[in-house]
Amino acid sequence: MKLLRSASLMSGVPELMILQLLARNEMYGYELARTIRTLTTDAISVGESVLYPALHSLEKRGLVRGRRRSVEGRTRVYYSITQKGFRRLAALTSHWQRIAEGVEAVLQGARHA
Repeated sequence: MKLLRSASLMSGVPELMILQLLARNEMYGYELARTIRTLTTDAISVGESVLYPALHSLEKRGLVRGRRRSVEGRTRVYYSITQKGFRRLAALTSHWQRIAEGVEAVLQGARHA
C-alpha cells in the first residue's frame, strides 16, 4: 500500500495523531513514529522532518511537555500531553470526525451512484 504523503491532505494529521497517542501514554519521538506506522498498517508514515518540528511546536504552544530521561545509557526526550493539549485534542478530534464522516458519505454515495 502506498504511504499517504500529500501535504494538503496531511495538514493537521500529525498533530492529531501525536496528541491522541500521548493522551494514552508518555512516548519518545521514535516510539511515536513507529506506533503511527504500526497502527495505520503503514498507510501513514511520519518522518523525522515532520515529527520533531511538530513536537517542538506542540511543546512551544504548551500542548505537550518534554522531559529528558536516560534509558539504557541513552538520553531520550519523553513527551506527555498537558491539560491544554487535552482540550486541543478534543477540538481536533471533533473536526476530523466531521471530515471523516463527509468523506465516508461521498464514498458511500459513489458506491450507490
